[in-house]
Amino acid sequence: MRILISGSHGLVGSALVSQFQRRGDQVVRLVRSPVPSSAANIAWNPAAGSLNKGSLEAFNAVIHLAGENLAHGRWTAAKKARLRDSRVQGTQCLASALATLKQRPEVFLCASAIGVYGSRGDELLDEESLPGDGFLASVCKEWEAASQSAACAGIRVVQLRFGVILSRFGGALRKMLTPFQLGLGGVIGSGEQYWSWISLDDVSNAITHVLAIETLKGPVNFVAPEPVANREFTKTLGRVLHRPTVFRLPSFAARLALGEMAEEALLASQRVTPKKLLASGYSFRDANLEAALRRILPV
Repeated sequence: MRILISGSHGLVGSALVSQFQRRGDQVVRLVRSPVPSSAANIAWNPAAGSLNKGSLEAFNAVIHLAGENLAHGRWTAAKKARLRDSRVQGTQCLASALATLKQRPEVFLCASAIGVYGSRGDELLDEESLPGDGFLASVCKEWEAASQSAACAGIRVVQLRFGVILSRFGGALRKMLTPFQLGLGGVIGSGEQYWSWISLDDVSNAITHVLAIETLKGPVNFVAPEPVANREFTKTLGRVLHRPTVFRLPSFAARLALGEMAEEALLASQRVTPKKLLASGYSFRDANLEAALRRILPV
């Protein structure tokens, strides 16, 4: 296949590029200016809506992962505007350009997140569940809506609703490792909030699966079949690392340290199931949290 990827240097994008190149696909990166366009890169400026549409012809698939990192810095008003704009404006720019092509891609995969569901306690959520409330939910709703111009043009559009992606190379797990290895890990808040997780290997494999299964379209939850509460996640990670988990981060302290990000990223409860992936025949490499952590972590 000939595949165009934005956000190709991020955690998911890097894994995908390696996987596609190993299997012989041609990968072209969609990169922000001022990096010049070349055989391996197409330059764009999503904030300005600047994109050479002619360079987008004749791709089999486009995978859009770009967006400002949610976990870097407090969510000030300016930061929240960047988080939204980097997702919504970029997606609108790319989807609109793809819709005008003579040789359109067969499929457009666009990143999203399970934050679209808001905080829902122990309610079991699938792709048919209604969106929730809060800043992340509103951003995700706009983000997903921004891809619809491509769908209206007849392109198969899939919104990849990522849960907590586990990898020792980056993301949430990488940030947890040092405090846990020092014996400073512990439950966050009540510990009852659900964390729906997925290994990075399953993210890559499931994306390859989605590319191949033509009946998959619309939102698809990228989470393992066994979501766990924060308390269970904490105890499991401590057990795998052979470290105690007696320290606790109270809700008020998390909010004091991280503000709104703590409320929506650490304390929110999202018990999500991968209904569409399972129904389409995808088999998870990492379905159990403890087995996944023991495979992922070099302990």
